[in-house]
Amino acid sequence: MSENVQQADGMDVICERRGRMGLITLNRPRALNALSLAMVRTLTATLLAWERDPLVDAVALRGMGKEGPFGAFCAGGDIRFFHQAALAGNPELEDFFTEEYALNHLVHRYAKPYVVFMDGIVMGGGMGIAGHGGVRSLRIATERTKMAMPETNIGLFPDVGGGWFLGRCPGALGDYLALTGQVIGGEDALAATLADGVLPAGELAATWEALASGGLPAVEALRGALAGAGQARQGGDTAGGLAARREVIDRCFAAPSVPAIVQALEAEPGDWARETIAALRKRSPLMLHVVREQLHRARSLSLADALRMERDMVRRCFHLRPGAASETVEGIRALAVDKDHAPRWNPPRIEDVTPAMWAPFFQSPWPPHAHPLRDLH
Repeated sequence: MSENVQQADGMDVICERRGRMGLITLNRPRALNALSLAMVRTLTATLLAWERDPLVDAVALRGMGKEGPFGAFCAGGDIRFFHQAALAGNPELEDFFTEEYALNHLVHRYAKPYVVFMDGIVMGGGMGIAGHGGVRSLRIATERTKMAMPETNIGLFPDVGGGWFLGRCPGALGDYLALTGQVIGGEDALAATLADGVLPAGELAATWEALASGGLPAVEALRGALAGAGQARQGGDTAGGLAARREVIDRCFAAPSVPAIVQALEAEPGDWARETIAALRKRSPLMLHVVREQLHRARSLSLADALRMERDMVRRCFHLRPGAASETVEGIRALAVDKDHAPRWNPPRIEDVTPAMWAPFFQSPWPPHAHPLRDLH
């Protein structure tokens, strides 16, 4: 049985039910399945309907690549829309983040098994719909996975619960990934506890069909097979993977501040430390300090509280300095609009950022009873 449930404009999200399995395909391949507000609403409505439907036992989610299913999962939110909406004062910008974060919370606490095929690009908002490692989620990476939370490169912070799930990575791996925006592959995602298993990309189509025809027993068989295959092993994609760098990452990125992290890296020999410093110097200095504080706070918060904090932060990103003065608007301009890759960060250097500059990001503009995410529990 196949039943179309709901589709975003232009069929950017394809939802069908086969047997007792709910199947979702992100279908915006030319944009690497970047999320629009319509897509967020379709995903939310579909997941809520299937959670209540006794004929749906489990859900699976994949992305459409340029050559067919798989090959790309989700590149995140539509940052061009963010840029246009911020400059135009479009209220849908506020709606997007409120509804996206509510979707992230729904996915994390989803009451039914939720299988995500994280093949290809998995960045930003793509991580937000990947499950956060909820007790019933199963996050599958491949050798083609390119995972990152690269928001500091556009004057933003790792949102969609990023402070919460990166703050729970082993050691200081989350701090490293959050601050640098480093792209990692499937094995490194496993080492960082950001994936639950790795499958060869060539097996994804058959695995998807097995779930579609087998339902819940097939989901649990897949979960058991991944666990039984020793997918929790330590190790990275290459000799230079996260596991090989773990000691130096922990030593440097556990430092108490961003300037202290840079100083620790400067004391390390070798190309990796120099390249990491160079990467940090290209990121927004202000947002590096904001992100360091975000992860520190999120480690002691529930996901609901972390998302509420992030909703405060993203409001500040676009309104603390409105319009073109926003660090985020400037970062998106440089990367995706003018593409000059020369953002004019304010202030320009890590050492120039003071606590008075980053502290307002953590001051909520709403009283608790009026917070857009007050209903998250």
